[in-house]
Amino acid sequence: MTMSLTSSQRQSPGQSPGQSPRQYLRHHRLRLALHRLKDGGGHPLLLLHGLGERSPATLPAEYSSWPGPVHALDFTGHGESDLPRGGGYSCEFLMADADIALAHLGPCTLSGRGIGGYVALLLAGARPGEVRGAIVRDGPGLCGGGAARSPYIPVPDLSQLAPPDPFAIAELANDVRPPSYASSFAMLASQHSDLDTPISVCCCERPPWLSAVMELLSLEPVALEQALRQYAAMPAPGMRSGPESA
Repeated sequence: MTMSLTSSQRQSPGQSPGQSPRQYLRHHRLRLALHRLKDGGGHPLLLLHGLGERSPATLPAEYSSWPGPVHALDFTGHGESDLPRGGGYSCEFLMADADIALAHLGPCTLSGRGIGGYVALLLAGARPGEVRGAIVRDGPGLCGGGAARSPYIPVPDLSQLAPPDPFAIAELANDVRPPSYASSFAMLASQHSDLDTPISVCCCERPPWLSAVMELLSLEPVALEQALRQYAAMPAPGMRSGPESA
């Protein structure tokens, strides 16, 4: 995965006083908008939105109990992040977006809606030491385009105003999600993370890739509050809770 980890911390000149503070990170030539929704002590929580969505303007009530800072990332082609010319979207590209935010913030817990949950799972496998738990939630883009590639080329509706980028909607809605592919990332997270449960499923929908992951790791769905409480209590990387860390 090739990317730039250079960040630009300029406030957007068009930002209104009522909006959450934001800064821009650099993904090659594109800017990614990272919003700070809450300050606090402890490791951060990074929110990843669903397909066609954008980061919330204020802290969602379900995350108000998180003790640390809470940030939200606009994926490429969404919200206040830049739009590439001519599309070329993939979930791996969005994973690179989130990886840049992770490198900037340091070890984080990830909570993703829809496609953001799938990206959180991929990143948990790719960066098991830095992702302090990945939460998969219901939302747009959770299913993707199924397990096999379609012979049809997705056609974006260019009459729709961006953002979100019409190319992102067309291409990511048809993104192939083989269960074995998702399972390989889940296994990497399970094998190399120091967390007992590096992935938590907090959703009702069960696309084939997620069912495969749940079966592989013997996961049961949990309430969001339970997952957040568990990950908020996790020690920093390299530290163990209990008598051994004393």
